[in-house]
Amino acid sequence: MSEEYCIDLEGIEMRIPHRSPFLLIDGIVSCTAGESVVAAKNVAIEEPYFPGHFPGNPVMPGVLIVEAMAQAAGVLVWETLGNADKNFTLYLVSIEESRFKHLVCPGDRLLITVKLVSNRLNFWSFDALAQVDSRDVAQSKFRVLANIDVPKTPGESL
Repeated sequence: MSEEYCIDLEGIEMRIPHRSPFLLIDGIVSCTAGESVVAAKNVAIEEPYFPGHFPGNPVMPGVLIVEAMAQAAGVLVWETLGNADKNFTLYLVSIEESRFKHLVCPGDRLLITVKLVSNRLNFWSFDALAQVDSRDVAQSKFRVLANIDVPKTPGESL
């Protein structure tokens, strides 16, 4: 399947620090700075979590769907701030609500829509919806902390 993204995998890696095997989005379908982003994840049987979740019945873990939402939010924050020359890391600091309605399995194409709800100081709040074939599979409300131009020290608190 030929994919058309406005931001491809290489572009995502320029915007957020995640890398394989924990980079959980393949491309950005659309992005409007300060508003929303739509990311895609093609769920492959080769994903490293499938052998253990669950043997013989592979299902994408719900927490990884939420992580994919947070990664898409990271791209949105980067685009909103125009951070081509800045170093920042987003930390997921709270998940207010998540619901999982349907299973996500190998062969599914997960579309993740993340909408910016608010930005106060360096805290950003989002509403997110994940869909497969236009069917809602998960939704979440979460907040991230953007540490901008702050050196990272292992074990240092947020």
